[in-house]
Amino acid sequence: MKIAVPIKFVPDLVEELTIDPNGTALDTSWLRLIINEFDDHAVEQAILLKERGGGEVTVVAAEAEGVDDFLYTAAAKGADHLIKLTGDFGSGMNSHAAARALADLLKDSKPDLILTGVQAHNDLDGAVGPLLAELLDMPYVGYVAGVSSTNDKAIARKEYPGGIIAEMEIKLPAVLGIQAAEQPPRYVAYNRIRQVMGTSKIEERTITALDLSGGVTASRMFQPESSQRATILEGSPEEVADQMVGILKELGML
Repeated sequence: MKIAVPIKFVPDLVEELTIDPNGTALDTSWLRLIINEFDDHAVEQAILLKERGGGEVTVVAAEAEGVDDFLYTAAAKGADHLIKLTGDFGSGMNSHAAARALADLLKDSKPDLILTGVQAHNDLDGAVGPLLAELLDMPYVGYVAGVSSTNDKAIARKEYPGGIIAEMEIKLPAVLGIQAAEQPPRYVAYNRIRQVMGTSKIEERTITALDLSGGVTASRMFQPESSQRATILEGSPEEVADQMVGILKELGML
């Protein structure tokens, strides 16, 4: 089985985020990027499928600071092929542009299964998975928490509130949006990654132009202004209840 896993690097929310001078995007001149958490789970799920049933795993990422290190880490975990998309990404890359670029790439390699993270926390215009499935004319199932495969079919496991679990059978080729792998992404020692750097090769594919159409265009980005709107109610429970009723009456809610 041939499995492809597109990954995305996103801003590290632990860091303080600032807005660039034009006021429509984050300042990326110093911004630290990390692998999107759901994409990390997609890589782990792909490695698990390979370990159980054999096959090849290809991990694809757009050029960004730190991407090479993660690609080598994926190879240390068990990925077979590493692809880095290069080009002029100065104008940004939304989900629609990423899906089109990936579709052009994956049409040639024809994977049996494409695993994407179900979403990324910096996306405003949809997830790559369903867009990619539409472009490649493949079925899509999202929010998957486990995958098994047999011949030309895959079984996607979905978890719902209340402990309800559903299993969906999908005919391959297909695209799955991974919410969680069957186990947490594995840790790889750095010395193992260093070894892989000497034997694995990152293949570069140039993207000549990005089609950003269909995505969200930000006209303004700003930090929310703080304001004092909290009212502290003091007194006994009965007195607090009376105060709440009075406030609601003033607001015309009672």
